[in-house]
Amino acid sequence: MRYAFYISPDENAPLTAAAERWLGANPFTGGIHELQPAGDFSAAELTALTADPRRYGFHGTLKAPFLLAPGKTEAQLLEDFQAFSEKCTPFDIPEMILGQLGPFFALVPAIDCPELQALADETVRYFSPFRAPLSDADIARRKPETLGSVMRSNLLEWGYPYVFESFRFHMTLTGAVPVERQAAMRALLEEAFAPFIGKPLPVTTLALFTEPERGAPFTVHSLLPLGGTSKRKMA
Repeated sequence: MRYAFYISPDENAPLTAAAERWLGANPFTGGIHELQPAGDFSAAELTALTADPRRYGFHGTLKAPFLLAPGKTEAQLLEDFQAFSEKCTPFDIPEMILGQLGPFFALVPAIDCPELQALADETVRYFSPFRAPLSDADIARRKPETLGSVMRSNLLEWGYPYVFESFRFHMTLTGAVPVERQAAMRALLEEAFAPFIGKPLPVTTLALFTEPERGAPFTVHSLLPLGGTSKRKMA
């Protein structure tokens, strides 16, 4: 079992419904459905191009997937999760836009959000004692030889390259899209997520996702309110 701390819209949020239509999966229910052709993309092409974000569930990463450290239990993790969420303060990311991270498309903040950076930093630090060290295979999968010195150090110390000054919040919508298909993909995504582009994203909850075994879909284990401001879901 691997665990991850993510920002996720609530189960009944319009953004969750839009992401479910786009990815063909709901991480709250575990439900999946076949994608339909859209624009000039076939159903098969869309299914292939959304495979990775579909498996990981619609989210923005704060603490990347990890195995529990020796001596730590899920019950302890959940107890600390509740304590952590209660001391956090909800906030809004002022504006979300459709962005590209190389060949990948994602919803990203239009400007820096200090509250988001602070939450991400503190989540990584607070739950670090629960993270088992990465295996040699896990490290190799991250291709450390392609990372700069700061990201390599982050990978070894924190289990993920993109933390602290290297953190870039993103809610992934596709895998790698070929260059010749990127303009068409952008147009399709701008239409599918039009109600959320150029709008703020409320961050009122923190989600714990789980992966029961390597390669299985991630699903929402628990969703807790920041500062006790909204509904809570505990598995």
